[in-house]
Amino acid sequence: MDSSDSCDPVEAPTVTRLTGSEAVKLHLTLAGGFALCIAGFYFEFTRALGGNSLSWAYVFEWPLFAVFAVYMWWNMLHGGRGRRRSPAKPSVAPEHVGMLKAWQEHQRQLAVAETEFRQGERDAESTP
Repeated sequence: MDSSDSCDPVEAPTVTRLTGSEAVKLHLTLAGGFALCIAGFYFEFTRALGGNSLSWAYVFEWPLFAVFAVYMWWNMLHGGRGRRRSPAKPSVAPEHVGMLKAWQEHQRQLAVAETEFRQGERDAESTP
Protein backbone atom coordinates (compact mmCIF):
# COMPACT_ATOMS: atom_id res chain seq x y z
CA MET A 1 0.00 0.00 0.00
CA ASP A 2 1.51 3.33 -0.99
CA SER A 3 1.24 6.72 0.66
CA SER A 4 -0.93 8.11 -2.13
CA ASP A 5 -4.08 6.45 -0.80
CA SER A 6 -7.11 8.64 -1.18
CA CYS A 7 -8.68 7.38 2.04
CA ASP A 8 -7.33 8.57 5.35
CA PRO A 9 -8.26 5.96 7.97
CA VAL A 10 -8.79 8.50 10.73
CA GLU A 11 -10.79 11.04 8.77
CA ALA A 12 -13.80 12.36 10.67
CA PRO A 13 -17.18 12.60 8.94
CA THR A 14 -18.30 16.10 8.16
CA VAL A 15 -21.51 17.31 9.74
CA THR A 16 -23.63 19.80 7.86
CA ARG A 17 -26.26 22.15 9.18
CA LEU A 18 -29.84 21.57 8.06
CA THR A 19 -31.13 24.07 5.51
CA GLY A 20 -34.05 24.40 3.13
CA SER A 21 -37.12 22.24 3.38
CA GLU A 22 -35.55 19.92 5.98
CA ALA A 23 -34.97 22.88 8.31
CA VAL A 24 -38.52 24.13 7.73
CA LYS A 25 -39.93 20.70 8.62
CA LEU A 26 -37.82 20.67 11.76
CA HIS A 27 -39.01 24.17 12.74
CA LEU A 28 -42.65 23.17 12.18
CA THR A 29 -42.17 20.03 14.27
CA LEU A 30 -40.71 22.12 17.07
CA ALA A 31 -43.58 24.60 16.85
CA GLY A 32 -46.11 21.76 17.04
CA GLY A 33 -44.34 20.12 19.95
CA PHE A 34 -43.98 23.42 21.73
CA ALA A 35 -47.70 24.16 21.25
CA LEU A 36 -48.53 20.72 22.62
CA CYS A 37 -46.36 21.39 25.69
CA ILE A 38 -48.05 24.75 26.30
CA ALA A 39 -51.50 23.18 25.94
CA GLY A 40 -50.53 20.36 28.30
CA PHE A 41 -49.18 22.85 30.82
CA TYR A 42 -52.35 24.95 30.68
CA PHE A 43 -54.62 21.90 30.97
CA GLU A 44 -52.76 20.48 33.96
CA PHE A 45 -52.45 23.90 35.61
CA THR A 46 -56.21 24.45 35.48
CA ARG A 47 -56.79 20.93 36.86
CA ALA A 48 -54.24 21.56 39.64
CA LEU A 49 -55.95 24.81 40.59
CA GLY A 50 -59.24 22.90 40.59
CA GLY A 51 -57.99 20.61 43.35
CA ASN A 52 -56.31 17.72 41.55
CA SER A 53 -53.05 17.46 43.49
CA LEU A 54 -51.47 14.96 41.07
CA SER A 55 -51.68 17.56 38.30
CA TRP A 56 -49.07 19.70 40.08
CA ALA A 57 -46.43 17.18 39.04
CA TYR A 58 -47.50 17.55 35.40
CA VAL A 59 -47.48 21.33 35.71
CA PHE A 60 -43.73 21.11 36.14
CA GLU A 61 -43.26 18.21 33.73
CA TRP A 62 -44.65 19.91 30.60
CA PRO A 63 -42.14 22.79 30.67
CA LEU A 64 -39.37 20.19 31.00
CA PHE A 65 -40.71 18.50 27.87
CA ALA A 66 -40.62 21.87 26.11
CA VAL A 67 -37.00 22.45 27.16
CA PHE A 68 -36.09 18.98 25.91
CA ALA A 69 -37.84 19.70 22.59
CA VAL A 70 -35.81 22.88 22.16
CA TYR A 71 -32.62 20.99 23.04
CA MET A 72 -33.34 18.29 20.45
CA TRP A 73 -34.34 20.89 17.85
CA TRP A 74 -31.03 22.69 18.36
CA ASN A 75 -29.01 19.48 18.07
CA MET A 76 -30.79 18.35 14.94
CA LEU A 77 -30.60 21.77 13.32
CA HIS A 78 -26.88 22.12 13.93
CA GLY A 79 -25.91 18.56 13.15
CA GLY A 80 -25.34 17.41 16.71
CA ARG A 81 -22.46 19.76 17.40
CA GLY A 82 -22.25 20.36 21.12
CA ARG A 83 -20.63 23.06 23.18
CA ARG A 84 -17.36 21.23 23.57
CA ARG A 85 -15.28 21.06 20.49
CA SER A 86 -14.08 17.68 19.36
CA PRO A 87 -10.84 17.29 17.48
CA ALA A 88 -11.05 17.51 13.70
CA LYS A 89 -10.04 13.87 13.45
CA PRO A 90 -10.78 11.18 16.00
CA SER A 91 -7.64 9.79 17.51
CA VAL A 92 -6.61 6.26 16.66
CA ALA A 93 -3.90 4.56 18.64
CA PRO A 94 -0.73 4.49 16.53
CA GLU A 95 -0.42 0.72 16.86
CA HIS A 96 -3.88 0.30 15.29
CA VAL A 97 -3.49 2.63 12.29
CA GLY A 98 -1.68 -0.05 10.29
CA MET A 99 -4.41 -2.57 11.02
CA LEU A 100 -7.08 -0.07 10.00
CA LYS A 101 -5.31 0.70 6.72
CA ALA A 102 -4.93 -3.02 6.01
CA TRP A 103 -8.65 -3.57 6.68
CA GLN A 104 -9.59 -0.69 4.39
CA GLU A 105 -7.32 -2.08 1.66
CA HIS A 106 -8.97 -5.49 2.08
CA GLN A 107 -12.40 -3.87 1.75
CA ARG A 108 -11.27 -2.08 -1.43
CA GLN A 109 -10.00 -5.38 -2.89
CA LEU A 110 -13.31 -7.08 -2.09
CA ALA A 111 -15.23 -4.25 -3.77
CA VAL A 112 -13.05 -4.52 -6.89
CA ALA A 113 -13.45 -8.31 -6.96
CA GLU A 114 -17.22 -7.99 -6.60
CA THR A 115 -17.38 -5.43 -9.40
CA GLU A 116 -15.32 -7.69 -11.67
CA PHE A 117 -17.51 -10.69 -10.79
CA ARG A 118 -20.71 -8.82 -11.56
CA GLN A 119 -19.24 -7.53 -14.82
CA GLY A 120 -18.34 -11.12 -15.75
CA GLU A 121 -21.90 -12.23 -15.00
CA ARG A 122 -23.30 -9.46 -17.20
CA ASP A 123 -20.90 -10.37 -20.02
CA ALA A 124 -21.88 -14.05 -19.75
CA GLU A 125 -25.57 -13.17 -19.92
CA SER A 126 -25.12 -10.95 -22.95
CA THR A 127 -23.17 -13.49 -25.04
CA PRO A 128 -25.27 -16.13 -26.85
